[in-house]
Amino acid sequence: MNVSVILPSLNPDEKLVGVVKGLIGEGFKDIIVVNDGSSKEHMEPFGIVSQFEEITILTHEVNKGKGRALKTAYEYCIAERPDIDGVVTADADGQHTPSDIKACCEEMLADPKYVILGCRDFSEPGVPWKSRVGNNITSFMFKSACGIRLGDTQTGLRAFSAEYLRFMADIPGDRYEYETRVLLEMKKNDIDFKEVKIETVYIEDNRESHFHPVKDSYKIYKVIFKHSSHSFIKFALSSLSSWVVDIGMFYLFLYMLNNPYSDNLWIESFASRELVATISARVLSSVFNYVVNRLIVFKGNKSDKVKSVAKYYLLVAVQMAASYGLVYLFATVLKVDSNNILTTVVKCVVDILLFLISFQIQKRWVFKKDGRVKQ
Repeated sequence: MNVSVILPSLNPDEKLVGVVKGLIGEGFKDIIVVNDGSSKEHMEPFGIVSQFEEITILTHEVNKGKGRALKTAYEYCIAERPDIDGVVTADADGQHTPSDIKACCEEMLADPKYVILGCRDFSEPGVPWKSRVGNNITSFMFKSACGIRLGDTQTGLRAFSAEYLRFMADIPGDRYEYETRVLLEMKKNDIDFKEVKIETVYIEDNRESHFHPVKDSYKIYKVIFKHSSHSFIKFALSSLSSWVVDIGMFYLFLYMLNNPYSDNLWIESFASRELVATISARVLSSVFNYVVNRLIVFKGNKSDKVKSVAKYYLLVAVQMAASYGLVYLFATVLKVDSNNILTTVVKCVVDILLFLISFQIQKRWVFKKDGRVKQ
């Protein structure tokens, strides 16, 4: 295969040598190792691999981050490897097997318009809990805020055609947030991806990872939020104001239907009272919400007014049913169905989850423009 392998590396040990030997064994002829400012104590592995004719070593005098290391290699390929068919990036610590790296390259060469992502299975028993939880949270954020469904949000195994090298090299970001920004820019520029299942390898519980959970997670979520903020913030404010109306009306109707100072309850069962309160509150808040979303939040999406009204109220009906069903279920299970305040708290939690789902449905279906989503 006429594909260059890129291995960014910081303070490696003998596993770098093993990765390089494995890649050579799979037939790769051009392996670019980027020394991202490693300390003097970790220079021996670079010396060993430099003896292989398939190896090119690029060096940062100081640590600049994984994103910068990748872009240094991309720029090198643009200048020195003009005839390659593509590149594949992988981790230098053995988390990606040579056979998986080759499989991703073969998939990319079979259909070069796709970027190929190696996808680990985080449900396997050997995955560290912090990696499983972190991936699930980030995957949820990608899906809810950006409309991107990913099984492995931080995979370093990515293969793509040489035609995308300049695009990748020009994307901002120097550290781990760069790989997140790549996925968002791909969506923005209509570049599709495929996920290829790969072996899930965690060596010594991933102790040697240079990922800083707090600092790097902050940068990653900041990029996600910024990408979606153009319409997401306005949608959030619209939904917040509508939600205040909805919650206020819900409590008012629930109080009226369950007035402790009345000799007789208006409606006997809690299920019926909660249903009437939910419907009444949602009817009032939905009119306000539709007008604000159409005229302010998604104003650039010139969807047909009649169709958007029909779609919107279909969504309202489904969301209202989901809200009612989930609130009734949780309130009954938690035995708070006789407490108006606690029932309202349960509704708040349920509606926050439904809010994130509703944003994507309204953006991609209710107020869409000419069959395309406004980014």
